[in-house]
Amino acid sequence: MKIGLFSICPDIDVDPAIVAKHAEDAGFHSYWVADHPTFPVQYETAYPGRPANGIDPDYLWKMPEPLIALMRAATATESIQLGTAILLIAERHPLHLAKEIASLDAFSNGRFHFGIGAGWCREEAEILGVDFDHRWGQARECVEIIKSCWTDDTTEYHGKYYDFPAVKCYPKPSSLPHPPIYLPSIMVGGEWSERVFNRIVKWGDGWLPVVMNIQQVVDGMRKMQEIASVAGKSEKKINVNVLGGLGQWRTRKDIDAFVAAGVDQVTIWMKSTDLDSARFELDTLAEELIF
Repeated sequence: MKIGLFSICPDIDVDPAIVAKHAEDAGFHSYWVADHPTFPVQYETAYPGRPANGIDPDYLWKMPEPLIALMRAATATESIQLGTAILLIAERHPLHLAKEIASLDAFSNGRFHFGIGAGWCREEAEILGVDFDHRWGQARECVEIIKSCWTDDTTEYHGKYYDFPAVKCYPKPSSLPHPPIYLPSIMVGGEWSERVFNRIVKWGDGWLPVVMNIQQVVDGMRKMQEIASVAGKSEKKINVNVLGGLGQWRTRKDIDAFVAAGVDQVTIWMKSTDLDSARFELDTLAEELIF
């Protein structure tokens, strides 16, 4: 079983270079960071992870730029995989984003994993030019453009949200045919959204579910396989990386259950906010989970 680590706010107090290197030495498979490019002072959209006290956590507006954080981690490590969980894809121009990611993937020798999302905060998204009500349609165009930039000599696009003549976008990523693309989902009302699975089957490579129990993952994997079969893509390999919430999946028993379910990876949310506690947390988790 591959075990990853998720750092919600990889700032200088939990320096990505030091944490990722320690994690690599301890045997962890991957290191993931989150994203909010900016955040409005006033907003009405409810944060899905809002705690019971009704006060949203301050990490929402304290996240460093994820690709820079991962580049810092890449320079200090050799083998640990590096990912975004997730990056708000439509809040950046896809041509610029394609170049940034290709550069990171090339400099890290093909270690980047591209977890994407469309965002939950309407106010933030609209500040950055996103058509919030149709944000996944905009995200789809972004993915199409980025994939072309990564794999084609030239890229030309004429869509609803992006329209430009033929351009060259270099360097190309080291990963072939390109860095894997993961889509997240959270179960709502006891049911998985088929739209998420359709997107993964059509233009993704992996799934980043947040779940309350293992049966939800099993149900989702079965549903996704059904959709892939109908689409004629039953042989497509879809990597399942369960993204743990704060405090989740931190015991050997949890990991053994995910192994039995056929999950590829579990990524643990790190609690630490300083380097000393991060080192201690990594060593404790490694002793419990790495085998």
